[in-house]
Amino acid sequence: MYTDSISTTNWQGVIGLEIHSQSLVNSKLFSAAGTRFGAPVNSQVSHFDSSLPGTLPVINRGCVEAAVVAALALNCHINMVSKFDRKHYFYADLPAGYQITQHRQPIAVNGYLKYTSLQSAKGNQRPVKKMAKILQIQLEQDSGKSLHDDELRRSLIDLNRAGVGLMEIVTAPDFSTGTEAAAFIKELLLILQTIKVCDGKMSEGSLRVDANVSVHHPGQPLGVRTEVKNLNSITGVTKAIDFEIKRQISELEKGNEIFNETKSFDYVTGKTVTMRDKERLQDYRFMPEPNLLPLRLYTNDTLPTGLSDDQIVNVDKLRDSLPLLPAQKRQAVQDKYGLSYNQAQFLVGEEGLLEYFTDVVEETNRDPLLTYNLLANQVLMYLNREDISIHNSPVCSKRLKELVVLLSHKTISLNTAKKVLEVMFEGDTRLPPDIVEHHNWKQITDPDKIEEYCLDAITKNHKLVSLYKGGKKKVFQNLVGQVHKMAYGRAEPNLVNEILKKKLDQM
Repeated sequence: MYTDSISTTNWQGVIGLEIHSQSLVNSKLFSAAGTRFGAPVNSQVSHFDSSLPGTLPVINRGCVEAAVVAALALNCHINMVSKFDRKHYFYADLPAGYQITQHRQPIAVNGYLKYTSLQSAKGNQRPVKKMAKILQIQLEQDSGKSLHDDELRRSLIDLNRAGVGLMEIVTAPDFSTGTEAAAFIKELLLILQTIKVCDGKMSEGSLRVDANVSVHHPGQPLGVRTEVKNLNSITGVTKAIDFEIKRQISELEKGNEIFNETKSFDYVTGKTVTMRDKERLQDYRFMPEPNLLPLRLYTNDTLPTGLSDDQIVNVDKLRDSLPLLPAQKRQAVQDKYGLSYNQAQFLVGEEGLLEYFTDVVEETNRDPLLTYNLLANQVLMYLNREDISIHNSPVCSKRLKELVVLLSHKTISLNTAKKVLEVMFEGDTRLPPDIVEHHNWKQITDPDKIEEYCLDAITKNHKLVSLYKGGKKKVFQNLVGQVHKMAYGRAEPNLVNEILKKKLDQM
């Protein structure tokens, strides 16, 4: 096992990524077969997908538009003419013996993505802005899936996934750690979900990552790289890359050689496992796809006459339809509500959360930080515990608005707000003011009443009072706790602290 004790001081990791994103469309790249995840085995397979002789590909316009929108969001140069190629290799789950892809003239090239990686500094994590170059985006088919039965020692093939449209996004080797690569994937995933070209469900294979990893001494030639394939979680990306970097460093420092090989990542052991070596260059025998014409895109200035909108893909029209991207949303949240980068990142990072937050803040015109803390620390705690999305939350934004108003007016304390939320999540459908009234949970703000509780706590806790007067000021919080216990948690905290301290100091 390669542990953290291995020194990486004189070594630098070099990582490039190949991301395969399934296009969020209802049919495959070159056939009308469906793409629903979890469908019965071999129930979404056309004659073309199974490679019956005489069948021909018909390109899916939706897949083309998804690739163009992704290219625009990733600052790519879009090739107005791109071409398809056949990439020949022989697997049981690739019935044609080749994959249709865009090797030589892809749909988009030369893009970049700015992202933020959290780096540790003096025990704290600080956001560091980074940028990675995107070499190209290409359209291609997915393969089928081999199902292995170890007991009966046989393999079966499910072709439901065969022919599903993929966007392969290829980056430059611009990452040096698993953390950086994972931060890039998070931002990319958020963008693809925002522009609605991928659902981002990595556990279902909607987005898979291949990482090319090597190490070298800074200033020296790059080392031999290994490819870790089919990483299907953000955590997996981090762990697989970091393990592989440590493994390569350990091997090199022992005087061993790094081989050019393909690996998988074992999530149970946390290790990379060799699948096959790549020492001999595989000849994919690329050739132009003879059954597909060059893919032509248009702009407002080059629209052909005699063709309707549904017969062409207009890049300018797609550019105009782009929504606000995550980076723009984060900046808007910081500027408008005065939240930190991390807080803005949290709101933007989960679908529907920013809209929920905005709805509450705009309607109540209350403290954004109060709303954020209530949402992030309380509401999401309950949702995550019950595995419920914000869209299906039993506490809708209208009910949270009412709770925020009660807090802002100091009608209730934060502890009471937590109790109200718990009651609502347990099924109480009343509005927060009604729940508070029913349980008599209104906060006590009368100074005279709070003074009575403080004097009672002092009288009944002679030992704590003696310790406090003797210089052990930490016991003050114990006395505060006694006051809140007597008031059943309803006493206004600031008044309790102020009055109790005043009474103790007068003794």
